[in-house]
Amino acid sequence: MDQLRTLIMVHEAGTALGAARILGREQSSVQKQIDTMNRNFRELCGEPLILKQGRGKDVLFTGTGEALVELARGTLGEWLDGIHESRRRLGKTLVVGTTRFTLSYLAGAGERVAEEFRQRAIELKVGHVRTRDVLAKLRAKDVDLVCGSVVTRPEGDDELAAFDVMEWRRSGVSLLTNLSEAELPGPTAPSSALRSLPLVVSASGLMAGVLHTWFGGDYRNKLRIAAEIDTVNYGFELLRSGLLRGCMLVTKGVADAAGDPRVAYGRGLRAVELVNDTGPRLEVLLGAFTRRGERASYDAAHPLNLLWDALAQENERWQREQRWPTAGLEPDPFELANSYNPSES
Repeated sequence: MDQLRTLIMVHEAGTALGAARILGREQSSVQKQIDTMNRNFRELCGEPLILKQGRGKDVLFTGTGEALVELARGTLGEWLDGIHESRRRLGKTLVVGTTRFTLSYLAGAGERVAEEFRQRAIELKVGHVRTRDVLAKLRAKDVDLVCGSVVTRPEGDDELAAFDVMEWRRSGVSLLTNLSEAELPGPTAPSSALRSLPLVVSASGLMAGVLHTWFGGDYRNKLRIAAEIDTVNYGFELLRSGLLRGCMLVTKGVADAAGDPRVAYGRGLRAVELVNDTGPRLEVLLGAFTRRGERASYDAAHPLNLLWDALAQENERWQREQRWPTAGLEPDPFELANSYNPSES
């Protein structure tokens, strides 16, 4: 296994010295392994794996060498996948992904299981997942559970059939704008009006998916894109600054929260709810997701089921206890938690 790993590193780095630096080993150790493999494969196949090209030049992999590198990648990958699958099945490791807006939500659930996880020496790994990768991370088995948002349709979505879904909230799509009511009357507007409005759009993510569904893959050529942003926070700041006059698509939960005086990001901006008249009706589903059937294959004491139950309890707590002064509308608690600056209250 170690020789195969070394071979892959030499292939990626180009030289034994480069591979040694990646592996944190001496060059002589790497070169010795390469020489041994070269000798063995010359006897087995009649061709070495690697040919030297001269001082300071990358080595040349032969046909046999290239074939073995591909075989080595598959072998090591399957071996590691097998180890991870065993740890997952036995409940020794639990890998959870979370978007920025759901981190505080997960933290509350984590506190509920922390003591049992500590007593049973269960390793909980938490990583940041971008909204556009929520389901992709589950499909690739990079995570066991993910908290985040997906765009779906009220009547159901085939894409979600492969997952167990704990639904926390569904939200429509709204606009946050610094345009006057003369320029954009409210409190609602048809989605077809987006064709003529100056828009601040994210390069990727939920709202990019909404525009793609409504206006096609070339929506950038059909709409008035005033600014393209990498983060929603920058979009808030851009509109609040007045440097650009336009609108930004957000979930209705974010737009509702913008009306709360405690929320810094919405000050000076106005919310306009979109009424769909363009394509299929879309909603943003916020919740927790796992691969379908996986929880059922484990007993109730498995860490995946323990954390899932803790998330359900945390959801009940938010619904029972949180009361935000927003004219009867309760914005998502994790959205408020990440946008509320106590020093500005």
